[in-house]
Amino acid sequence: MADVESVAVVWQLASRISDLTFEGALAGYVMALACHAVEFASRRATSTARATAAVPADGSAVALLTRDGDDPAETGGSGEGSASLTDRPGWGERFGRAAVLVAGVGFTMNVLSLITRGMAAHRAPWGNMYEIVSLICAVAAGAWLVAVNRTKVRRIGLFVMFPIAVLSFVGGTVLYTPAGSLVPALQSYWLVIHVLAVAISSGMLMLSGVASAMYIVRTRRDRRRDGHTDSRSVLDRLPSPDILDKVAYRTAIIAFPLFTFAVVAGALWAEAAWGRYWGWDPKETTALITWILYAGYLHARATSGWRGSRAAWISILGFASIMFNLFVVNMVVSGLHSYAGLN
Repeated sequence: MADVESVAVVWQLASRISDLTFEGALAGYVMALACHAVEFASRRATSTARATAAVPADGSAVALLTRDGDDPAETGGSGEGSASLTDRPGWGERFGRAAVLVAGVGFTMNVLSLITRGMAAHRAPWGNMYEIVSLICAVAAGAWLVAVNRTKVRRIGLFVMFPIAVLSFVGGTVLYTPAGSLVPALQSYWLVIHVLAVAISSGMLMLSGVASAMYIVRTRRDRRRDGHTDSRSVLDRLPSPDILDKVAYRTAIIAFPLFTFAVVAGALWAEAAWGRYWGWDPKETTALITWILYAGYLHARATSGWRGSRAAWISILGFASIMFNLFVVNMVVSGLHSYAGLN
C-alpha cells in the first residue's frame, strides 16, 4: 500500500514539474520575442543615428563608422575596410544573440515539460490539444534554432517567436487540461505514430509559413524602394528574398513527406477504429486540402513560372489550413475527431 502511495506521489510530482516547466518555456518564448523585438527596432534607430551624423563646418566628407555586426546596407557602405567604433557588438546585436539563447532555454523547458507530462499521464504526451500545441511549439522552436545556426535568418526571429509565444499562451490557459487518461478512441498505438507525425510536420511548417510571409513583405518592400534610393525602412533589415525563399522551401520539403505519412497513418488508424480508411470527416477533409496545398506549393516552387510570390502565397495558405484544422475543426466543428480535451 505504501508503494502505491509513493508511486502516486511521484506521478503528482511529475505532473507539477510538467506544468512548471511549461510555464518556464512560455516565459522563455516571451522573453525571446521581446529581445527579438528590441533587436529589430534597434536597427532602425542605429541607422537613423548614423544617417544624420554631423558634418564638419568646412563641408569635408566624414568616413562613416560601423560597429561589428551592423549591416553595411544600413550605413550605405560596403562594409569592407570600415572602421569599428568598438570591439563589442551593438546593443541590438547583443539582444539578438540573447534572444536565440533564451529561445534555446525555452525549447529545453518545453521538451522537459513534454517528458514529465508523459511520465505523469503514463502515455505519449500528445493526447489532447494542450499537449499537441505544446509539442508543435517545441518542434517549431527547435526548427527555428536549427535554421538560425545554419542560415542568416535571425532577423525574422520576431515573426517566428510571435506565433510560438501566442500558441504557448493559448495552450497553457485556454487549452490546458490536467494529466490523465485518454478517451477510448485514442487509446491506441496509432496515437504515437499519427499524432506525432502531424505535430512534428506542423511545427516545421510553421517556420516555412513565417518565412513565406516575410518573403512577401520583403519583395513588396523592394518593389516600393525601386527608384527611391533615399527611402529607408526597418523592413530593409529583413533577410534577402532569396534566403527567405530557400528557408521556406527547404523546411517544407522536409516536413511534407512527414505530413504525407501522417495522413496515411491516419487513414490506417481510421480503418482500425471505424472500419473504413476515409469517410470525409471534417478533419480528414481539411487534412486533404492541406496536403493538396503543400503539394501545390512544392510543385509551384519547382516550376520556374510559379516561383516567388505565387508559391509563397500557397505556402501561407497551407499553414493557415493547418491552424484551421487544429483549432476550428477540433473546437467548433462536430465530427469524429472532435475530442479537444476541453470538457
